[in-house]
This record gives sequence, C-alpha cells and structure tokens, in this order.
Amino acid sequence: MKHVIFDCDNTLGVKDCDVDDGLALLYLLGCEEVTVHGVTCTYGNNKLPVVYAQTEKLLKDIGRTDLTVKKGGESAGTEQSPAGDYLAEMARKYKGELSILATGSLTNLKHAYYSDEHFFENVKEIVLMGGITEPLIFEKKQMDELNFSCDPKATYLVLTKGNNVSVITGNNCLKVLFTKEEYQQRLGGQNNPMGEYILRETDYYFGYNEGDYGIHGFYNWDVIAAVYLVHPELFDDQKGTYCLSEEDLKTGFLRWAEDGQTNLNLPEIGGEVPFKNNIYETWLRVPVKGVCK
Repeated sequence: MKHVIFDCDNTLGVKDCDVDDGLALLYLLGCEEVTVHGVTCTYGNNKLPVVYAQTEKLLKDIGRTDLTVKKGGESAGTEQSPAGDYLAEMARKYKGELSILATGSLTNLKHAYYSDEHFFENVKEIVLMGGITEPLIFEKKQMDELNFSCDPKATYLVLTKGNNVSVITGNNCLKVLFTKEEYQQRLGGQNNPMGEYILRETDYYFGYNEGDYGIHGFYNWDVIAAVYLVHPELFDDQKGTYCLSEEDLKTGFLRWAEDGQTNLNLPEIGGEVPFKNNIYETWLRVPVKGVCK
C-alpha cells in the first residue's frame, strides 16, 4: 500500500484553467493500492484561494470531504505554511513510507524542508510533473513551463535534496494525446457517475486547447505523473545526470550534462494502449458518494 500526499494547483472547473490536477486526484482515489492521506494546495494554474476552493468543491462533489486539505504559500517569497508543516509532520509519521506527488509550484515542499530539515530524508519518493528539456511548440504558439518556473529556488531545492526524485517532463507527456471523441467513448454511456462527472467537468478544456494552442485534444500532464507513481511498470525509466541552476529553472529548463552533479529520472511512457486503459479503468473505479451522482 502506498501512502500518498498530493501537492497540487487544482483548477478543475475553472474557465480557461487546467483540469489535469483534478483528474490526477481522481486517478489516485481510484487506485486500490493507494491511501491518499491529504491534499496540499499550491499556486500555479491560478491563485491559491481559487485552488483551495476548487479542491474543496471537487472533494465535496464526490463525497470525500474526509480528506485533509491544507493551504500552502501564496507565492514563491513565503517561507512557511500549514501545507508545509503538514507535509513535514506526515513525513515523520510515515518515515520511509510516504510518497509525494507534486504537480504545481514546489513552494510547499520548500516550506516542509524549512519546517524540518530531515523532511527529504524522511520521504520515500517524490514524483513531479514539470520541467522541460526543449521548447514545447504547438501549431499556434509555444507553451511556457508553468510548474518548476513558479519558484525556481524551491525547485532547485527539491531536485538537489529530494530522495528518489522522478520528473515527468512536459516533453515526455507529449507522447499520448487524449481526444474529446475518445473521452466520450471511454467514459460516456456506461451509466457510471464518475465517467459522466469527468466528461462534464472537462468539456470546456478541449475547446480551450484547440483555440489557444491548436491542439486537437489535451495532454493529461499531471495524470501521467500520478500513473508513474502507482504503476512505474508502464514507463521506461530514463536516468541521467543534470547540471541544474536556479537561472535555468526560471524557465523550467533541465540541462542534461554527462558530468552533471544531480541524478534524476525522467520516465517516458511505454505502450500507449495499456497506459490509456489503466487511466480510464481507474477513473471509472472511483467511488462516488456526493452530488456528482
């Protein structure tokens, strides 16, 4: 059983904002081999109050108000937060067993280290969604990196001090595109309340990606990181050494170097079919007790 805390900037349901943090949370809740202890909210896709409100709404919608939800720092300049204290506390409680999935700015993990200098030693593993190894260029415009670049100091700290760190980069997410037609086929018409909920809550995002970037669907950035955390066998590990700097991380850039001093794993998705099957099947297993029924 994996003990997990999800640190995210969830904006599922907010116009013109990403849906993948929320979908990643639903994925984790559908995994029988995972215990989600809580959600720590950070900024990135939107400001912290919006992220916190949307996370509480999502959990209320599906009847999971029993989960702990903590507010993090509102900007890169903050040095402590309830989320950071909670992360440090849970890492001590589940020393050597706690997995952290972080899919937004990494400010809260920085706060956890400030709260307890043994935080990274206590954590079993950290899986991150963020960073780029080359520009993300689409039909209409280039997409900026929006996670690591939010707080370069925090990112540098996590990447250089973190224990067993894996990074799902923006580039490695581009292997698998999810289309609206596929969503409707896999999630609709099955009399499954979670499938209908996801369809309803993500519908706007397809139009946003088409209009802004010319993408005929969307990439499930954060869900990919959640899948790796639970099912690494669906990926091919890519371990290497990197020369990191706060300056590079202002744009989220991860600089590979043969003689780099930081060891990182940048996993790549293996087969598309088993990967997608796992996601859809797991979403449809999420128990629903709330208003989305």
